[in-house]
Amino acid sequence: MKALSALKNTHTWMKSPGMVFCIAMLCVVQLSLSSCGDDDLKKVAKLSKKVSLDTNRTLGVEIIYSDSAKVKAKGFAPVLDKITPASGAMFQEMPKGVKIQFLDDKLAITGSITSDYAIMKEAEKLTIFKRNVVVVNQSLTFNTEELTWDQNKQMFFSPKGIVTRPDGSFANAVNFSAPQDFSYYTAGSGYGETYIDEKLGE
Repeated sequence: MKALSALKNTHTWMKSPGMVFCIAMLCVVQLSLSSCGDDDLKKVAKLSKKVSLDTNRTLGVEIIYSDSAKVKAKGFAPVLDKITPASGAMFQEMPKGVKIQFLDDKLAITGSITSDYAIMKEAEKLTIFKRNVVVVNQSLTFNTEELTWDQNKQMFFSPKGIVTRPDGSFANAVNFSAPQDFSYYTAGSGYGETYIDEKLGE
């Protein structure tokens, strides 16, 4: 009776759909691993090291930019991720965007930058704004998809964008660059539209 009982239990175990599925999956995994050569496994190991990240997330962050102990700008990011990769320098990422306000010596707002995403590369002293980037001050509005702040050069750079003046004139700017206060800008060839005072030359 004991032998019959054991046989019956074995039959029931083999008929269980869950166990059959587990056995099938184990066979597939074993076959997959056996088909991988040493080179393939080494590649997988290297890939794992590259994507290994240590992330520290902070919500509702206020960012202060100062120069010679004077506050030049302040910003706000809903999410700030401090990321330490397995290799390479640490960087900070703002996946939900950022808004930065420029300030004068009296801490009055003189302009702003907003974007849907930003990344700060501390080792390179670069801040890159991406997606729906808008710069606004008294003399211009600049719309672009990418804008880089180079702290070493104290300059902003963008591959292309649209500059709009308060009078409604605009220019398609290529290889755009401007100082940190956006008091002026330089750009390569492009097209635009400007308005001329009818009384000009009278």
